Amino acid sequence: MVHLAGRNLAGRWSSQMKREIRESRLLGTATISRAVAAAFGACGKPSVLVSASAIGYYGSRGSELLTESSSSGTGYLAELCRDWEAAASPAAEAGVRLVLPRLGVVLSGEGGALARLLPIFRLGFGGRVGNGRQYWSWITLEDVVAAIEFAIANPSLSGPVNLTSPNPVTNAGFTAALARALRRPALLPIPAFVLRLALGEMADEALLASQRVQPEKLLKAGFPFAHPQLDEALAQICGRG
Repeated sequence: MVHLAGRNLAGRWSSQMKREIRESRLLGTATISRAVAAAFGACGKPSVLVSASAIGYYGSRGSELLTESSSSGTGYLAELCRDWEAAASPAAEAGVRLVLPRLGVVLSGEGGALARLLPIFRLGFGGRVGNGRQYWSWITLEDVVAAIEFAIANPSLSGPVNLTSPNPVTNAGFTAALARALRRPALLPIPAFVLRLALGEMADEALLASQRVQPEKLLKAGFPFAHPQLDEALAQICGRG
């Protein structure tokens, strides 16, 4: 069973929106996990529950290399991810293998952060975010789907599993790679204070946060990334692969 539902994080976080973000993750996860734990009858319990989390668990950690064994950080997203993962614990306590994919920045031309950046960069108005030194740990949507299927089929994988490319980049590196893929300049940075004025807390928690994450468990288990390098991944997504 795979559970990935949760309210979109994009936008300025009001108190109500933060409550909705939290409840959409914790209540749904707890309900599904308890149902899995209580399952019985001819089919029995599912053999595995994949319940989403995110690399926000680690908080903003600069250039520190983070793996699944790294401690949790501080801030709204770190607390949210801790509680989100804990909400899935009834399934594990009932003997169901629990996989908690900690998702990085998922790259797709159809949605998410990249889809919002593409029109800006295609017009030549793109650039680094803040000082550009914060790490963005990314992964393509294709690799996310493949990694979840791999985790379901691989009994050795359980607990937190980082779903990120093995090659995280700084925001400056990411925006330069996107400009190359689109053959456009990336000369118009967005200052941190502008982001904070526009997005408030979300700017610091998401866009300006630095998480240099390694998918240690996937690498040790032999997962074959289809898109381990950013330039190739963006070229593919932007139609130049």
